[in-house]
Amino acid sequence: MLIFPSENHSRKEAIDMATWDVFKELDSLRREIDEAFRGAGYNRPFSPVFLSPVATRRFPLVNFSEDEGSVYVEALVPGVDPKDIDLSVLRNTLTISGERKPFAEVKGMIHRSELGSGKFSRTLELPVDIDPNNITASCKDGLMQIKLAKAEHAKPKKIDIKLS
Repeated sequence: MLIFPSENHSRKEAIDMATWDVFKELDSLRREIDEAFRGAGYNRPFSPVFLSPVATRRFPLVNFSEDEGSVYVEALVPGVDPKDIDLSVLRNTLTISGERKPFAEVKGMIHRSELGSGKFSRTLELPVDIDPNNITASCKDGLMQIKLAKAEHAKPKKIDIKLS
């Protein structure tokens, strides 16, 4: 809907309505709601990804699964050199940290920049304790695959039942 200046609306109001950024307003509302929950002693009750700025998204994105003997983690780390990634494990906590180097400088006017660079760290709480001496990791084409063996005390044990 276009608003034309009249006796009820000034030219400035018409220009302001034409340049109103709904995404900026939604982001501002999201921040206010997050701040209200933080003030009430809650951490973010849900993790919005839709319309959230790149800086607030979790990086790297991960999937993890498990079987009887291991936990498997896949992490998306596009544009990150595997030499710039550090993995650490403490009991049932895995931390993936590193740095994504800035991309080549673009000449001319930038209209949008969503490819972030800089340091990152993501800590995952795994469902069981991990054996820190039995971990393997590989990275190919921006996908890091980590296999973490479960600690011996965390593996399920089959108990035989004796007949009396």
